[in-house]
Amino acid sequence: MAGRVVITGIFAADSTFRAGRLPVIGETILGQGFALGPGGKGSNQAVACARASGGSKTGAETYFITRLGQDTFADMALDLWRDAGVIPAVTHHPESHTGAAFIFLEAGTGNNAIIVCPGAAGTMGPADMDAQQELISGADVFLTQLEQPLDAAQRGLEIAREGGVTTILNPAPAADLSDAMLALCDWITPNESESEALTGLPVTTTTEAEAAARALQARGVGNVIITLGALGVLVCAGDGDAVHLPAVAPGPVVETTGAGDAFNGGFAAALARGDDPVTAARFGCATAGISVTRPGAAASMPGLDEITALLAR
Repeated sequence: MAGRVVITGIFAADSTFRAGRLPVIGETILGQGFALGPGGKGSNQAVACARASGGSKTGAETYFITRLGQDTFADMALDLWRDAGVIPAVTHHPESHTGAAFIFLEAGTGNNAIIVCPGAAGTMGPADMDAQQELISGADVFLTQLEQPLDAAQRGLEIAREGGVTTILNPAPAADLSDAMLALCDWITPNESESEALTGLPVTTTTEAEAAARALQARGVGNVIITLGALGVLVCAGDGDAVHLPAVAPGPVVETTGAGDAFNGGFAAALARGDDPVTAARFGCATAGISVTRPGAAASMPGLDEITALLAR
């Protein structure tokens, strides 16, 4: 067994609308396409991790901690995880609803704008993490984001750190984070805008990305990967030289939704099986590169054989 990855976050059913532009308030426009499918950053990352590791029978065991309602969207989540090989560690809350999201896709570019309603997962707290303390402490890698409440994410990081587990924080959506929380992170994986929100520094080039990464390390983060979209990623591991890894894609970009989740899931899977950080980041880049050539979020996550074949090129 190639390690264990425990991920916490939310599942959301994604209602995706494709159009030439967003309407302004009071305006109705015709769209060019619609799809309903599984999403939520944490769930997407769990699916990416499980698929990128080859499934729990041959690769990393991938567990996902969250709350769901008792509704059709919860059934969608459970079906998705069963197919991908994700092991759910969930509780069901009929008084609330399973998460849902509105996603606008700009037809000409594939860029997106998103509104998320976490539902039951939005009521997660430290007690949810305490209830899974044994699972988290037994992991090789613990990964979280910020779509669930901040105190739940922080408690998960605390338990993982106490257990000697490698911790990854994907600080999305952007939030004001304390130095105490950042100090719990072996790795932090912001994109350009999230890096700027955390540091106040612009990130438009690899040079600027390194400056932001060093600023995050000065606040207590051990290692930083800044994802740069079409420019790839910048890896700053400890006090070593920054390493720029270019984006890898087997074809034209169709949709960028879930690309960051694909990277994080692939990166976590590779770390759990023992890859060094740069090799793991390269694996994450290939995972993301394949995902952007396909529509959907969770649906776009590639399998291990596809990623390995792309890297072999």
